[in-house]
Amino acid sequence: MKKGKNLFEVKDVWKVYRMKGVKTNALRGVDLKVKPGEYVAIFGPSGSGKSTLMHIMGCLDTPTKGEVIFDGRDISELSDDALALIRREKIGFVFQSYNLVGGLTAIENVALPMRFKGLPRINALARAKELLEKVDLGDRLHHKPNELSGGQQQRVGIARALANSPDAILLDEPTGNLDTKTGDEITKLIETLHKKQKKTILMVTHDSDLAKKADRQVLIKDGKIFSDNGKKHVKKYAGE
Repeated sequence: MKKGKNLFEVKDVWKVYRMKGVKTNALRGVDLKVKPGEYVAIFGPSGSGKSTLMHIMGCLDTPTKGEVIFDGRDISELSDDALALIRREKIGFVFQSYNLVGGLTAIENVALPMRFKGLPRINALARAKELLEKVDLGDRLHHKPNELSGGQQQRVGIARALANSPDAILLDEPTGNLDTKTGDEITKLIETLHKKQKKTILMVTHDSDLAKKADRQVLIKDGKIFSDNGKKHVKKYAGE
């Protein structure tokens, strides 16, 4: 990737949902650029459109109108197979509800994306073990999700997101199901990914304190960007 080039670029993106004859504009003309290595929090209340925006940027959904550029490529009108390939090889996801496979152990969950990519089982398991050790779960390799705490499950989720060495990590309310202490531990882990591994981090949250941990805050309200790149704006909105 060339220096100065945007990893993500969203241009006049709209997302319209129609249910039972009712039209809802989840996004209304959003413009956003994210450079490689940035740590960006997309912040806003429930129903503001923040998760919709992340899903579109992460190739989980497509816009009704507008352009979405990822690493110089317009992904707005790609086929489902092409989008799935980008998700598998270029973007790592971390979800509020963890989304681990209940019947698999921690090491098997982390190895899964690598197996889908075609990596031999022995190699996938070796890398999965290495990643789990990096998130302090070396002693929980063979535990299934129901044998792990919420914080441990989220660490497995983060290790899984790193499995295929993605260009960006997208996190949707990563501390939403965690207590304060565990949430702080996950937040520090995210900061480490950004600072030490130079990962591009795009995080969706409604938590103003968590948003302030990012280098840049993008406040979204009613499907539009309300403010960008200023902690004072986050504080102002949180007090409304």
